[in-house]
Amino acid sequence: MRQLLRLCPLLLVVALLFGTGPAFAGKRVALVIANSAYQHAPSLTNPVNDGSVMARTLKEAGFDIVDSRRDLTAQETRRVLREFADGTRDADIAVVYYAGHGIEVEGSNYLIPVDAKLERDTDVFDEALSLDRVLVAVEPAKQLRLVILDACRDNPFGKTMKRTVASRGIGRGLAQVEPTSSNTLIAYSAKAGFTAQDGDGANSPFTVALSKHLTTPGLDVRRAFGFVRDDVLKSTGNKQEPFVYGSLGGEDVPLVPVKVTAAAAPAANPQADIRRDYELALQVGNRPAWDAFLAQHPDGFYASLAKLQVEKIGAEQAHAAATEKAKQAEAERDRLAAVGAQKDTQAKAAADAKAAEQVQLAAQKAKEQAQQQAAAAEQQRVNLAAAAPSAAPASTASPAGTNVASLTPATAPADLSRSVQTELGRVGCFSGAADGNWTTSAQRSLSQFNRYAGTKLDVKVASTDALDTVKSKQSRVCPLVCEHGFKADGDKCTRIVCRDGYALNDDNECEKQRAARPAKPATAKRDDGDERPARQRRQAGGEAAGAAGGFGGAAGIAAAAGASRPSSGGQLFCNNGGCRPVNRGCHLEYRGGGGPGNDANAEVCN
Repeated sequence: MRQLLRLCPLLLVVALLFGTGPAFAGKRVALVIANSAYQHAPSLTNPVNDGSVMARTLKEAGFDIVDSRRDLTAQETRRVLREFADGTRDADIAVVYYAGHGIEVEGSNYLIPVDAKLERDTDVFDEALSLDRVLVAVEPAKQLRLVILDACRDNPFGKTMKRTVASRGIGRGLAQVEPTSSNTLIAYSAKAGFTAQDGDGANSPFTVALSKHLTTPGLDVRRAFGFVRDDVLKSTGNKQEPFVYGSLGGEDVPLVPVKVTAAAAPAANPQADIRRDYELALQVGNRPAWDAFLAQHPDGFYASLAKLQVEKIGAEQAHAAATEKAKQAEAERDRLAAVGAQKDTQAKAAADAKAAEQVQLAAQKAKEQAQQQAAAAEQQRVNLAAAAPSAAPASTASPAGTNVASLTPATAPADLSRSVQTELGRVGCFSGAADGNWTTSAQRSLSQFNRYAGTKLDVKVASTDALDTVKSKQSRVCPLVCEHGFKADGDKCTRIVCRDGYALNDDNECEKQRAARPAKPATAKRDDGDERPARQRRQAGGEAAGAAGGFGGAAGIAAAAGASRPSSGGQLFCNNGGCRPVNRGCHLEYRGGGGPGNDANAEVCN
């Protein structure tokens, strides 16, 4: 690639010396298919209108055959493609335009006929037409094989389609494709992984731009699609970017040739050549490409833009070097702390790590500023090209400093933040409004993206690195989290409704309710309050018997009987003759002994 870039100036000189007139097309054939009346999915309004516009545009451009069909079933589509392939055998240019629904399954693209049901993911292989089948139909053409797909819409079968294999991927929009045949171009209304808009009018923005630029006499088809891209970006607020896959040779390939006249050929437009060189260097995107461009075009409008791109690359390289140095300094500081090095050595290592961190932060800020300036300048160039595609920029002859100043809008950081917020919302990581304010909520969203995408983006600022990384994700990254009582349904949370007899448990599942047990009848409680005095009386009798020394059953009974009668002393004197209350003013004293004929207690009176 570096050698090719070094040869670019020489090739440009040869082109200017000998001239390269546009190739004159021979036989040109086209097939237009527009599907709107879907039988098992919501109908589409614009495809039929878009197909009519494209068929009229190609007929007015002088195509030899323009076969226009609408609302085809799978069988009809196969038959039409077979008939069209017969007509391309002696054609120089073959064009197929399709408007309708398309779907991507495991990296392959399919066109959806109007009778497709797609109840299962495997039905797409039987009920849809693969893009490869369309490429076979245009393959016999000699000079140009062009397939245009205005089918990057949302998949209407995505929510109802059953997955036979959980790992089978069904993407958003269409998948990127690389044609294997030479001189083949495949144009998408939106780049791979993104969906296109139908627009507010009768036709989609993509078809409107196609009808305006594609059949311009003498205009190379690649430049025509470049103008289409600029128009669609402008009309959709940079939300939709058409994309072309494949490559052609070095000669211009217009769909409509320029009629030969006796007048002298117009002088070459050097500004157009500079722009083409600039776009080539932009596509390569590395430092050698920009150096080669500046060596050939050191001054002017595009030179100023190229210098901004060089500054951006230099800032990114400086940031990468500063980041690596900061990591090394931090690792050295931690190593010295782990081995217990001397305090002054550890202090020096800590100071070095701190200084390296400051350098890294400064490099980060410089990189973001350079990226924002380059992005703003490139957007300004796109807008100028869309406003006047064939005219040279008004600031071509101005000094480089003037160009840079005029191309850096004050709102660039807010626009960048808004773009990052929009992309984070697309992948399910941001639920707020894309207002351009990089708040803590936006920072948490980017941090969540890092967690699930396995990236390490700086969440403190919205950078172009973050925008490019999030844009590269074609499907949801952050999982959809629903509250209790709700479940994930696609990209939304829907309430869980249990059938009769079932209730939602703590695990968010419907669980069968148990029947309520009948209540037990109330029973009268036993009231033993009347027995308590009797028990208490029996207890008192037992204690009195024990105090009497235990002279047999008769003594115990007498003691119990005595305990039931009041006495002045509250004590009983018992011997072989029985028990009696202690006389008033007397009390019992224990003298030891006890047994027949020997009283253990003696009654003592004062």
